[in-house]
Amino acid sequence: MILGVIADDFTGATDVASMLVRAGMHTVQVLGVPEGGLPKADAVVIALKTRTVAPVDAVAQSLAALTALRAAGARQIYFKYCSTFDSTPQGNIGPVTDALMSALGTDFSIACPAFPENGRTVFRGHLFVGDALLSDSGMRNHPLTPMTDSNLVRVLQAQTPQAVGLLRHDVLDDGAPAVQDRIAHLRADGVKIAVADATSNTHLLTLADACADLPLLTAGSGVALGLPPAYAKRGWFTPNANAAELDRLQGPAAVVSGSCSEATNAQVAQWLATGRTGLQIDPLALHEGSQTAD
Repeated sequence: MILGVIADDFTGATDVASMLVRAGMHTVQVLGVPEGGLPKADAVVIALKTRTVAPVDAVAQSLAALTALRAAGARQIYFKYCSTFDSTPQGNIGPVTDALMSALGTDFSIACPAFPENGRTVFRGHLFVGDALLSDSGMRNHPLTPMTDSNLVRVLQAQTPQAVGLLRHDVLDDGAPAVQDRIAHLRADGVKIAVADATSNTHLLTLADACADLPLLTAGSGVALGLPPAYAKRGWFTPNANAAELDRLQGPAAVVSGSCSEATNAQVAQWLATGRTGLQIDPLALHEGSQTAD
């Protein structure tokens, strides 16, 4: 195994797995840490549900996933969180990152939730959702992780005692060697975690190439797009053009949406607007028996 991914929720795990497969890596996603070891693949993604649990529980589950991935021979670890950096001053991005760094014996990592294809960009350390700052987006009203500050250096610094710095876009514009040189300077200045700008896929590819030798990366799913070519460049694996092929399934299908975010609501509205069937499920009514499958 080359890459072991620890994702803080199921949908995020699916996102990062799709990025890896898209770039030619044979990738397997599992729910939680399975008993009896992990499957063999270029990359294994362990989907947890730790985004909003107590920090101590998030750390414990993430370390258990790390143990399994290291036992399976993972060469690099990737902590995957949401592209909107969902967290609070208590965590869980900071505490989990700290714990993973300590367990891996590394004194430096990056933090980059950017995913430009989905409108998530980081510029001068500030996270944008489309044309709006994160703090002006619908995420400011999230019931569990309200994101009222777009400055990711400040957001992450509130969650960790380690020094947080910034890896700016103009350094990324100069290529991977310039990024590695800047990382060396940041480390010399005592920075332990660098929030990385990224406003394009080119930035993600450069960042991945520059950081492919680090023991730990923390990011959204975007950075994963650049890791397979970086690994191939180092001779670690050969991209497989058929990595995304699956046996075709037959029969009916259902799409289940459990989010009330603005983006998900818009997707549901588009689904219904095309004439597809939809059913709104009321969990309380279902529990009380006043709503049934019929």
